[in-house]
Amino acid sequence: MRARTTIAGVLIIAVLCTALAASAALASVRGDVAALQVALRRTGTYAGAVDGVLGPGTAAAVRQAQRRAGLAADGVVGPATRRALGSLGRPRYGSRAIAAGAIGWDVAALQFKLAAHGFPSGPVDGALGPRSVAALQRFQAWAGLRADGVAGPSTRSALAAPVPRSPVQLRRPVRAGVGDAFGPRWNVFHAGVDFPAPSGTPVTAAGFGTVVSAGYDGSGWGNMVVIGHRFGLRTRYAHLASFAVVRGQAVGVGQRIGAVGATGRASGPHLHFELLLRGANVDPLSALG
Repeated sequence: MRARTTIAGVLIIAVLCTALAASAALASVRGDVAALQVALRRTGTYAGAVDGVLGPGTAAAVRQAQRRAGLAADGVVGPATRRALGSLGRPRYGSRAIAAGAIGWDVAALQFKLAAHGFPSGPVDGALGPRSVAALQRFQAWAGLRADGVAGPSTRSALAAPVPRSPVQLRRPVRAGVGDAFGPRWNVFHAGVDFPAPSGTPVTAAGFGTVVSAGYDGSGWGNMVVIGHRFGLRTRYAHLASFAVVRGQAVGVGQRIGAVGATGRASGPHLHFELLLRGANVDPLSALG
């Protein structure tokens, strides 16, 4: 196979190396695939999730975009195809420092990487607006960098590290199967795990700790409990029907803290469960097994 110095080679690697999803190398590949998906969504050729996975839908959308632009529909995302994708087809990730107001391929890749590392900022859309800048600053502070809101070499290096995982094992907080998992969902990022269950199903503490808050959250979580644990961990339990704990209370593993409900922005009864490590959202299944 002839070598190409385009994103095509990156996309091939994404398919061949699926099993290495935690590696820094593949994290970079997935950022480029996510950026491609954002650009394709802008052209109207792709309506799938911005998940960084080169599936059949993404590949078909590339060929469709090429045909629309009068290019050979070879599926290779080279310079001509990237020009046809407009402002979101360039510049490449790592070619410049990214600051507030920036638009482009590299911004979409940055947004995807920030979300994967636990700092989602709303839609992955290739525009570095206030929410994305705030997420970038939070990540920089979390990584021990100067929180200046500019993604330069040091920030890119920090984002090349493996995504954070839980340092401890926790107990599943409700007897229910997994619904929506942690990760990309359409063009946003789901920062927790949903456990669909009937209203009133007991919700228990995933680990021992202290209740940080227990009350109604008006941003969409509804009735919510937050518990602080060791190692800078916090667990978040949202959409509850009721509480069984108060702020400042010490709780043990498996102690009842509330009941499943559908308060806040919820389409039906379920527990939305999040795990945060020093403020970074971590895949709860990395702790629950």
